[in-house]
Amino acid sequence: MTTQAMEEARNWLARQGVSQVAGGWVSAAAPDQLLTAGQVAHSFAGDVFNDDELDPAGQVRLAFGLLDVLDEYWVTCEIRMAHLSTDGPLPADALWDGYRRRLEADRDAEAVTYSLWVDWFEDRATVETAFGEVLGHDVDRVVAEGSEAQLRRAGRVLDCSGPVPWPVKATAYDTAVRHPALHPALFRGLLAGYHDVYGDLEPAAAPALLERLRLPAGTAHVEELRFVLAAGHANHRREPGAWDEAVRVCS
Repeated sequence: MTTQAMEEARNWLARQGVSQVAGGWVSAAAPDQLLTAGQVAHSFAGDVFNDDELDPAGQVRLAFGLLDVLDEYWVTCEIRMAHLSTDGPLPADALWDGYRRRLEADRDAEAVTYSLWVDWFEDRATVETAFGEVLGHDVDRVVAEGSEAQLRRAGRVLDCSGPVPWPVKATAYDTAVRHPALHPALFRGLLAGYHDVYGDLEPAAAPALLERLRLPAGTAHVEELRFVLAAGHANHRREPGAWDEAVRVCS
């Protein structure tokens, strides 16, 4: 994420007749109609991948620049659709560098983490590649010598890793647990692995990992998660009443 990328995105939008004003955006086609960032994203983000003046890597970089400017999840949807289209895949270096940079940035990354969670991680056809690219391939280095930005990326990925299949994330979890700063994010990943519809935990391994976490006093749902895992439950959907029982027992 750079100021240059945002500037290039604004310039590209201007060439489409779209500019930012106080309170929103306007199009030259209807200058009296105020547009939201979401409307701009839905109307124009997909056009990036039809811009013949840019090579595929340039299109990806421009799309991420639009994401920086608009901060709209729909931009990530257009990126993914372009990647999976008949004209795809997108250049892997540009695609995953774009995700990593925004996961490391010291600003809100909700659109990016939501994209990873519900699109890339819930899709069994893309989850292994996606998780590896945003964390799995370099988790050893991040834990051993990672910068503040890299640890921020790791925490954000772990936070939304609930749907990632256990065999895909197990090594990364075992590595990340060595860094105490990542323990709260690991716990949230475990908790989501239990509650998310597509969540995945290994009942034999997850309890051992949970016991290694050093969490802030008062962290909610630790005892409940320990209870359901000890009972052999891997996911809320398979035994809906198990969590309610845990709440009763642990309250």
